[in-house]
Amino acid sequence: MIDLEDTSSAFAYKSNWELRKALYLFSFLKYPSIVKLGSKLLRLLLSLKIPIKPIIRQTIFNQFCGGENIYACNKRITQLAKYNVGTILDYSVEGQENIDDFEHNKKEIINTILMAKNNDNIPFSVFKVTGLGRCSLIEKASKKKKELNEKEKKEIDELIFRIDQICKIAFENNVSVFIDAEDSFYQDFIDYVAELMIKRYNNKSAIVYNTIQLYRHDKIDYLKRLINYCKQENLYLGVKLVRGAYMEKERELAFLKGYKDPIHATKKDTDFDYNQALKFCVDNIDYVSICAGSHNENSTKTLIKLMSEKNLLNNDNRVYFAQLLGMSDHISFNLSKNGYNVAKYVPYGPINKLLPYLIRRAEENTSVSGQTGRELTLLKIELDRRSI
Repeated sequence: MIDLEDTSSAFAYKSNWELRKALYLFSFLKYPSIVKLGSKLLRLLLSLKIPIKPIIRQTIFNQFCGGENIYACNKRITQLAKYNVGTILDYSVEGQENIDDFEHNKKEIINTILMAKNNDNIPFSVFKVTGLGRCSLIEKASKKKKELNEKEKKEIDELIFRIDQICKIAFENNVSVFIDAEDSFYQDFIDYVAELMIKRYNNKSAIVYNTIQLYRHDKIDYLKRLINYCKQENLYLGVKLVRGAYMEKERELAFLKGYKDPIHATKKDTDFDYNQALKFCVDNIDYVSICAGSHNENSTKTLIKLMSEKNLLNNDNRVYFAQLLGMSDHISFNLSKNGYNVAKYVPYGPINKLLPYLIRRAEENTSVSGQTGRELTLLKIELDRRSI
């Protein structure tokens, strides 16, 4: 079995100074109260135009992001490729509400596809539907009981057209593209559009991937239905399997608005569904391509075991592992060392526009059980090893 404890391989790409910076950063992120206070302070200072971008760039931005534009990511792409780790360029700008921004985001996503076409070190592109249309409209479209007026229907058609343009260019250039999962109150519409794109473009291979959040108690059944549908229709399904990134917000909104919490009651239930999803996908590997987006060591080992039982090669192009840049390097680099397909999500964009993403990463590290502690332990082990 693969050794995920090998810190010399996990951190070979980092200098001693970079390791120490990461250690200091994760030492800060382990305190939820400090992270919340720091997040509010960052927003305030940026709104007041106080010049703190250099500090952000040298700390949390450099840890979790590739650069402020697509070309600035080239250094990171090359660095990861040296260790056989791919890059998934993620233009992570969020929360915009006007058509000019939506069109700009669409063009930027298309640029990542065209860049991937000419670079074997970029195996996928990715986008969020909420970066291409108004969040309030997407939420309304997800509520089947709410009727859209004619203006809203036209706007939804324009949103779907933007998504189709992206997926069509991905299809024409043979580049697979992930449609990211988001908050549950957007997800029904996102699933609808993802399924529409899968029907259009996945007739010969898995070009469009939908993302399944297994911390939702209804998603294992949805995944099974989707796989069975694609088998019946002779479609190739691409799925990215994740646990989920919006737990605290989802629970709070469910409580405040009085609806059933969409998230599993326990982490154990989430872990069980995640591993069951891996098994169901591997059992249907002739129809399904998988990207396991996970920082969980147990799930990583589960997928490795399932591949072995199915006699799949380590580098079978239907199976990828993915982790976020700046996190779980012990999983990413030890997998790649053993010949598995691995890629890092590499967010990029202007610092002020990436602030929501950076704050979510910081808050996620305080809420994910054991994640920050695990990062700190491994960083300390490697620094101690290098001091010998």
